[in-house]
Amino acid sequence: MKKWLYIGGALLVLVVIGLYFLLTSLNSIVKAAIEKVGSDATQAQVRLKEVDIQITSGKGAMRGLTVGNPSGFKTERAFSLGEISLQVDVGSVTKDTVVIKEIVIAAPEVTYELASGGSNIDTLKRNVDAYAGAGKGRAEKGAKSSGEGGKKLVIENLYVRNGKVNVSATALGGKTMTTPLPDIHLTNIGKQSGGATAGEVTQQVLSAIGQSAAKAATSLPDVGKLVGSAKESAAGAAGAAGEGLKKLFGK
Repeated sequence: MKKWLYIGGALLVLVVIGLYFLLTSLNSIVKAAIEKVGSDATQAQVRLKEVDIQITSGKGAMRGLTVGNPSGFKTERAFSLGEISLQVDVGSVTKDTVVIKEIVIAAPEVTYELASGGSNIDTLKRNVDAYAGAGKGRAEKGAKSSGEGGKKLVIENLYVRNGKVNVSATALGGKTMTTPLPDIHLTNIGKQSGGATAGEVTQQVLSAIGQSAAKAATSLPDVGKLVGSAKESAAGAAGAAGEGLKKLFGK
């Protein structure tokens, strides 16, 4: 009897040790996954400073998430997302569709850079669209062969609050202008389709932020003057970018 007690006790210790290492390494696993998938999807450098996930409560936070610019743009980055907090429905974690009750992106900073070929935000979105499309094709092929699909997400509420937009363009000669980013509230992402892939969620969020940033940019005062003065001293591509910026702002 004592022998079995010793064996049972030893197994329990091993389980506890295993759970400890699982829980303590989970945050680093999530961090690495976000940086890898984010960089692949956007074709820009994605970096995340810290992840703090509490499995038992379903609460979590990500801090210091930045998204660089795709090739061809001069500003340091496109997004700095500050702190992202979330609340997960713990009961859904083991299911095919994970339900996230709320995501709050607090104090993001968006740099909206316009060049002759369009904005950095538009370029990022095109990259994510291509990645999501390729991923959907792979998922459908895998589902046909294995009968199973990957994890999907439903996000009941997603908030973007207290952000700001920095507007930059080749034609502005290095000058930038800053304006508040209107708050964003998206609801029931992926609900109608039974869940969305990570790529599809990123598509929707990038599209919403891009539209909001573009709208905020048009409200900036004296943009027309800046573009006009930049055009006088710029040539070639810079002049073309100035015309594009004037068109964007409706001047």
